[in-house]
Amino acid sequence: MSLAMILFFIGLIGAFLSGMLGIGGAIVNYPMLLYIPVLIGVGAFTPQEVSAITMLQVLFSSLTASFAYKKSNFINKNLIIIMGSSIIIGGLLGGFGSKYLTGDMINMTYGVLATLAAILMFIPRPVQEEHEPELRYHRILAAISAFIVGVVSGIVGAGGAFILIPIMLFFLKIPLRTTIASSLVIVFLSSIGGTVGKVMSRSILFWPTFWTVIGSLAGAPLGAKVGKKMKAKSLQYVLAILILGTAIKIWLDII
Repeated sequence: MSLAMILFFIGLIGAFLSGMLGIGGAIVNYPMLLYIPVLIGVGAFTPQEVSAITMLQVLFSSLTASFAYKKSNFINKNLIIIMGSSIIIGGLLGGFGSKYLTGDMINMTYGVLATLAAILMFIPRPVQEEHEPELRYHRILAAISAFIVGVVSGIVGAGGAFILIPIMLFFLKIPLRTTIASSLVIVFLSSIGGTVGKVMSRSILFWPTFWTVIGSLAGAPLGAKVGKKMKAKSLQYVLAILILGTAIKIWLDII
C-alpha cells in the first residue's frame, strides 16, 4: 500500500471520529501519522511535520463536519460567537506565550487537563437526547472557559476539543448533541490561527497534507451522519474512552 493511500485512510478515520464525536481529530491523527507510516515502511515524518499536517486536517475536517450538521438545528450561533471569539484570542496568547515555557511544563499542563477532562466524562449525569430551542447557559463562564481552553491549546499545539467538550457538558450544562455540533465550529475557528502560523513558517508538506485532507473530506460527513443516529449515551461513552486513552498516553510520555 502506498504512502498516499495510508495518509488518505488516516485522514478518513480521524475525520470520521471528528464528525461523530465533535473533536478536531488531532487526538487520533497525530499518533497515527507519526507511527503508522514507519511501521508499514512507506515513510516517516518528524513531529513538526505531523503537527502541520494535523493542523490542516483539523481545519478541513471540522469545517466539513460543521456543514454536515448545519441542517440539524444543533448548532447554536450565539454559543459559537461567545466561545469562538474567546478561544481565538486565547489561542493567540497561548501560542505566543508557549516559547517562555519548558517542554516538561507544556506536557504537564496537557496531562493535567486531559486527566481532568477524562474524569469529568465518566461522572454520571442525565443525558439530554432532545434539542432545546432556547439554550440556557452562563455566558460569562462560557467565554472564560473557552479563553482558557484557547490558551492551553495554543501552548500545547492541539485543537482543544477534548477539553472543551467536557466543559460544555458538565459546567455549562449544554445538551450533548448541541455540544458536539457547536464544538466542531468552535474548533474550526480555533484552528484558523494555527493553520496561518504553519503556512507562515513553511512547515507544511504539500502532498502528504493533500492526501490526508482528501480523506478528511470523505470521512467527516460520514461521521456526522453516524453521530446524529447514535444514542447520546453511547456517544458520551465513546468520547470518555477516547479522552481517557489520550490522558493515559500523555502521562506515559511524561513518565
